[in-house]
Amino acid sequence: MVFDRDGRFLRSWGEGLVRRAHAVTIDADEMVWLTDDLHHTVRKFTPDGKLLLTIGDPDTPSELQGGKPFNRPTHVAICPRTGSLFISDGYGNSRVHKYAPGGRHVMSWGQPGTDPGQFNLPHNVATDADGLVYVADRENHRVQIFDGQGRYQGQWNHLHRPCGLFADRRDGDHFYIGELGAGMAVNEQTPNLGPRVTVLTLKGERVCRFGGRFAGEKPGEFVAPHSVVTDSRGDLYVAEVSYTARGQHESPPREIRSLQKFRRTE
Repeated sequence: MVFDRDGRFLRSWGEGLVRRAHAVTIDADEMVWLTDDLHHTVRKFTPDGKLLLTIGDPDTPSELQGGKPFNRPTHVAICPRTGSLFISDGYGNSRVHKYAPGGRHVMSWGQPGTDPGQFNLPHNVATDADGLVYVADRENHRVQIFDGQGRYQGQWNHLHRPCGLFADRRDGDHFYIGELGAGMAVNEQTPNLGPRVTVLTLKGERVCRFGGRFAGEKPGEFVAPHSVVTDSRGDLYVAEVSYTARGQHESPPREIRSLQKFRRTE
């Protein structure tokens, strides 16, 4: 679905083609990269929906946690220096795969675990101007940092289930991180675990953090931030899986707001 910056619906495409659109990435040429986790592919489209490239075997998952692409991939990032693609393969694998711009597989790294270079649900991936790769290692509560060859460079902690990750390159890299919040009923009422959005510098220093102490539906509160992105003006968009996390469990089930926009003020 395509909307203008004020939320007005413009058009849609992909009916009957998309199994589950888990993530969308727009490249420098305004091409649309769609990560479809139930289709086990990453596909490249024109803005009006013409298919240009498919990476992966449609409807054919690799062996569960076997390491080969793909078993329910979660996101794709494009290096601004080289055009290389980095794909987080997180729901059925614990890997990051690197591809050439034309779709040739170059290398992969990662395995299940909690040590540096290991993953427990790599849910999102981003790159910076220097070609470093940032992976939202969701269930390990951290963002891991690698060079373009998969060599471990460091990590950011003090996060709770980082789910969305976006590098804003307009005025130096700032990273927006959507933290999913409590994952179990026993800690739903524990404060200061999110759901929330955290903004960090390239060095991992916190710029700000916002969202309520608990999940909420008021403006500026969150239920389940799933993806974050900024536009050319620096405005922030936070997409939430609010129905999955809350709405479907209520009686009767109800739809809940799934997208908020925050305007940059400086």
